[in-house]
Amino acid sequence: MHEAQLSRRLGQKKRLLEAEEPGSDLHGAPTPSPTEPRLGRPASLGPQRSLYFSSSKSCSARLGSEFFDQPAVALAQAFLGQVLVRRLDDGTELRGRIVETEAYVGPEDEAAHSRGGRQTPRNRGMFMKPGTLYVYVIYGMYFCMNVSSRGDGACVLLRALEPLGGLETMRQLRSALRKGTAGRALKDRELCSGPSKLCQALAIDKSFDQRDLAADTAVWMERSALGASEPAVVAAARVGIGQAGEWAQKPLRFYVRGSPWVSVVDRAAEQSTQSGPLASVCSHEAF
Repeated sequence: MHEAQLSRRLGQKKRLLEAEEPGSDLHGAPTPSPTEPRLGRPASLGPQRSLYFSSSKSCSARLGSEFFDQPAVALAQAFLGQVLVRRLDDGTELRGRIVETEAYVGPEDEAAHSRGGRQTPRNRGMFMKPGTLYVYVIYGMYFCMNVSSRGDGACVLLRALEPLGGLETMRQLRSALRKGTAGRALKDRELCSGPSKLCQALAIDKSFDQRDLAADTAVWMERSALGASEPAVVAAARVGIGQAGEWAQKPLRFYVRGSPWVSVVDRAAEQSTQSGPLASVCSHEAF
């Protein structure tokens, strides 16, 4: 009986020694062959990403609420180069890079729909959280899309896009909605070169008013894939606001220098505007 117990103990010790030899992991489990799944501890001690969140969609470039929480002037410039995405009901995605914007800084801005701090059912989106869409009608038939920024009554008008995806669908939408010149095929640079044109091309109407650009499933914004380089930016007077006194001349329209997709080029402004970001020149406090 004593000899049998001693034999068992020696056998246990031998197995422990074998477990510490090369070819075993830290827990004494045999190293699996290349064809066997390894079920031991993970190689990294850091946070592990769930299998259900490891798809490419988890690395989405979609811009969130924090991006939109900037003063109107800074946001108008930050929009340049970012990509606006519109998903239609049939799943088709239309994409365009933002190349032109206008800032409306709030109640003191005589050209803003919120001038004087007045709030109406029409302009309510301007007073909602940053990233809220403000879509309004002009001439009784066209739409313009704005994005609210930091500050009550402040927003950014999206004026022009460089079409990136879904151009034929954009062309069909524009052709169906535009007035005049029926039958003439639109050139690519005509698809989104104006605030109402881009709304037509993306099928944006009043139903998008007050939607959250950071959360909506039919329209959102994605970070540019162009890399760290920033476009050369021109600061010019806004378009079509001649009755706004001195505010009509303030350089609150921003566009990418040299872009063929811009709605209106201002040569004089280009000569007086330095290349690159304008945050230090056109801050909110400057107006």
